[in-house]
Amino acid sequence: MADIHYVECNMSHSDSFVVDVPEGYQWLLVITKTPAQFWVDGELKVYPAHSVVLYRPSQKVYYRACTEQFVNDWIRFETDEPYITESPLPTGVPFALIDPEYCRKMFELLVIEHNNNRDYKKSSIDLLLRALFNKLLESYFHDALTPQYYNLLRLRTAVQHNPAAGWSVSSMASFLQISPGYLQNLYKKTFGISCMDDVISNRIRMAQEYLLHNAQSIAEVASRCGYQNVEHFCRQFKQVTGHTPRSFQKNKKTNIL
Repeated sequence: MADIHYVECNMSHSDSFVVDVPEGYQWLLVITKTPAQFWVDGELKVYPAHSVVLYRPSQKVYYRACTEQFVNDWIRFETDEPYITESPLPTGVPFALIDPEYCRKMFELLVIEHNNNRDYKKSSIDLLLRALFNKLLESYFHDALTPQYYNLLRLRTAVQHNPAAGWSVSSMASFLQISPGYLQNLYKKTFGISCMDDVISNRIRMAQEYLLHNAQSIAEVASRCGYQNVEHFCRQFKQVTGHTPRSFQKNKKTNIL
């Protein structure tokens, strides 16, 4: 288990902010929302927003604002958990975070759990920290991080949350303010699937849920999933699942498939 001493989310400081601890005494994890300077290899270096740095106990800690405002999430804790103490993550050296929104939500939950005395507080905190460190590992070992990666994540999340919207290559390109051709190339390279195939995949996933758990007609399901033409919906559904909507619904509900 980990014992949290202090955790804060989205903390804002002035341009004079500085943390200077010659020898830390607990674990410290810092995630920046703005550019900052960190003491690395005997000198101050500037790192961009969405950087992560993990400090071990007894390690020198020095970082400071380098713009008009410094914003960060941070947590100071003690632990003997191998997933932290034996982690391959570097210590004292910042690295890029690939999913800052995900980690922000994790910190918000950690703040809530830390500030409430609930029956399962310790186990909840442990699970949240494990998930957070898994995300940090993904970030550290992620290859080919592009400048548009964070925006692409927001776009894909928007598609997954509302696949029935009138998504098109043009509308998605406008979302990111890039050209349609560049979007298609970047999306496929980043996620391994074309942007429109991703839309279709998420629409069919939603349709499967409606077919299994709602008493709606095929036409109603098609409409709710963003299809104006029922025949087009049925054709795409069969291409993706290998079954017509009606046979999928019947077979699944009778446990044949």
